[in-house]
Amino acid sequence: MNTPVEKPWILGLTGGIGSGKSAAAQHFIDLGVHLIDADHAARWVVEPGRPALAQIAEHFGAGVLQTDGQLDRAALRKLIFEVPEERRWLEALLHPLIAREITDYLGKAQSPYAILVSPLLIESGQYAMTQRVLVIDAPEQLQIERTLQRDQSSEQQVQAILKAQSSRQDRLSHADDVVVNDRDLAWLHSEVERLHHFYLTLRGGQS
Repeated sequence: MNTPVEKPWILGLTGGIGSGKSAAAQHFIDLGVHLIDADHAARWVVEPGRPALAQIAEHFGAGVLQTDGQLDRAALRKLIFEVPEERRWLEALLHPLIAREITDYLGKAQSPYAILVSPLLIESGQYAMTQRVLVIDAPEQLQIERTLQRDQSSEQQVQAILKAQSSRQDRLSHADDVVVNDRDLAWLHSEVERLHHFYLTLRGGQS
């Protein structure tokens, strides 16, 4: 009789813009942890040849497709930005598909725990798919400085993104673990390694 392989437990990883969430995620990958990014899953479900794209084109018209058959995100964004009902229609279509994509991937993970990275882990309710939540946090001024360096966006744009993302308090209130990433990358890596060794001792994400 084969003993069933224990399914990995799921860690939710989130953090605001410029917090260092992606750098932390990359280091977990380097340590051999399987990880899925909710943003990537959201892109996969609307690839050409996937049912969602056909339904979107049927609903919104061919104007939301580029000549090569890919989704024209800018055109779609404009449509749903102007009409809240359309945004809700799109979310109702995509959210279950994205959740299934994430679940399928995490179910195949070979590491003792697996990670769901999502900038909107709390706001989207995706944290319900996880057993534990790690928040990478950073002081707001540092978030702004990092984002300005990285994206060449204006301070106003960054402030707007910060406002749109769930408030720091809301994120932190859902956190089981918090890393305040206000030092250098080497320090962030050491924190990720410390957490990784701790996570390997956990059963089902809880001590």
